[in-house]
Amino acid sequence: MKKQQKGFSLIELLIVVAIILIIAAIAIPNLLRSKMAANEASAVGSLRTINTASVAFSTTYGNYPTQLSDLATGSSVSSTSADLIDTVLASGTKSGYTFAYGSATPYQQYSLTAAPTTVNVTGQRYFFTDQSGVIRANTAGTATSASTPIS
Repeated sequence: MKKQQKGFSLIELLIVVAIILIIAAIAIPNLLRSKMAANEASAVGSLRTINTASVAFSTTYGNYPTQLSDLATGSSVSSTSADLIDTVLASGTKSGYTFAYGSATPYQQYSLTAAPTTVNVTGQRYFFTDQSGVIRANTAGTATSASTPIS
């Protein structure tokens, strides 16, 4: 009588591992691109949130905030803690992007940039907006008021 084989042979296991590796090699780059696209969408949403909060701040206090943290939550609502955005966004870093807010005396205008924390890992595009509310993007470097508007 022949002895029956139980389990899988080494060749069969190697074929299964090779198939899994091929599928992973196809799926992982798509996953990374999806994560970058999600980070960029989050950055655009954050810029819109800051634009809206800045307009509300300006309506209430007569000028735009002097710094991004003026829009954040504080112990009481005032011109230095307006409670219009969350503390994560007010910290200047969110979802793989770093936000830089600039305003100069007499605070009747502002500019805001968003740059990927690690280029080509957390995002590919740089963003810019100002009191006009138009969000602009650039893939070559820091976005400015001359960059292409996004739709």
